Amino acid sequence: MITKKPTKIIRTDKWTLNPTAAQRVLIGQTVEVYRRLCRHLVGVIMTHWADLGALSNNELVPAVERLIHQTAKNPNPKYAPIDETFHKFPSYYRRAAIMFAAGQVSSYLTRYRDWQCGQSRNRRDAKPPMFNPSAGCYPALYKGQCYKLHGYDQIEIKVFTGSDWVWTTVQITGLRDRHEVAGNLMLSPSLILNSHSCHLSVPFHCTPAKRKPDGNVTAIDLGINTTATVAVVTHDGTVIHREFIHPGRDIDRRDKRLKSVSMRASKTMGKGGKLHKGFCANTYRKCRNINQQISHIVSKRIVQIAAEFNSEAIVFENLKGWKATGGRRRSNLRQRFHGWLKAMIREFTEMKWREVGGKVIDIVAAYTSKLAYDGSGVVKRDSKNYALAKFSSGKRYSADLNGAQNIAARGIIKLTDRKDREFRSSQSSGRKPRSWACLCDLWTLDSSRLA
Repeated sequence: MITKKPTKIIRTDKWTLNPTAAQRVLIGQTVEVYRRLCRHLVGVIMTHWADLGALSNNELVPAVERLIHQTAKNPNPKYAPIDETFHKFPSYYRRAAIMFAAGQVSSYLTRYRDWQCGQSRNRRDAKPPMFNPSAGCYPALYKGQCYKLHGYDQIEIKVFTGSDWVWTTVQITGLRDRHEVAGNLMLSPSLILNSHSCHLSVPFHCTPAKRKPDGNVTAIDLGINTTATVAVVTHDGTVIHREFIHPGRDIDRRDKRLKSVSMRASKTMGKGGKLHKGFCANTYRKCRNINQQISHIVSKRIVQIAAEFNSEAIVFENLKGWKATGGRRRSNLRQRFHGWLKAMIREFTEMKWREVGGKVIDIVAAYTSKLAYDGSGVVKRDSKNYALAKFSSGKRYSADLNGAQNIAARGIIKLTDRKDREFRSSQSSGRKPRSWACLCDLWTLDSSRLA
């Protein structure tokens, strides 16, 4: 049996730098000369890719250096003018540039082969991918050779003055807390400089500690009326925590902008017509950014709740291919953004929870909100308040909370029972499928759905 190798958990922190005006000029020159070298190297590597493409990373860098860099053992490199143009270029900066250029060439050739064989062509007249050697790259810094860290307040960086390479000390004014986690390994940061800020992009290889969770799960219902409804449920069916997460202010900001798009579109097209490419691009970008902000707020709170109760897993509905079929979201544009928001919340929650060693599972989404958690049958939505579900007994209850509790029950069954149980249909035609389990099935040990 082949054991699947676990995926590495790589997370990136942003460390804000506060360079002086003179240091900012030096950092800008460093980035510029690094990009110039990358453009030269891309051409060299593309020319010799037939020989270089089959080499490993450890073999590729020396092979390219033999083509461009003069040494005592290699007095006549084929591309000597590169070494003359970039005189005294630090070796570790050069090796980082070689790896970046090789990645650019490999990526382009892979995309071009996909285009040739039709894998990436949605249309018969689809154009081939473009080869762009002028990519906006940033230098990777190797510890001891390109940067020296003095505590977490200052960093020495090797920079280019225009004629020589010198060390300069820059103040660190903002960082996060991944460097404080004992199991995290700091990798080579990248030096980022743009018109807005100067910072280090610092990746960490995270190795979470082995957890000893309690017997409960945190279930999430990503609803229409409430962004996320959380229910923490133990294995015996006891609900120990409920919470509604709904950053309404951010959602209103997003929907207000989307409404302005609809108004401008109607004024532009009139009764008929077609919108030009890039119509309201800035507004769409702002709405996507707001969606991302909401996703981070909601996912952060979900992970905090799961950590607070030391949950065994976070349980979501499997919403792949989900489309809104009801509710009060009448606008198709708002529905699309709402669907994208659900996917982002699910993705960000898994990323944050995996970083601390947690597990995320998906369950069958059918009838989680339609079946009453107490086993009384199918519920109906309240005609006056769509957020409420009306039970057969006449009781009114939060529809999203009802769904979250049923999601938790299915997650517990999936964790504690046989792996294939949730996906097997019932052997008896008189029973409902086992994947339709409700919270009440945890209360009754001899329930037919658990048999």
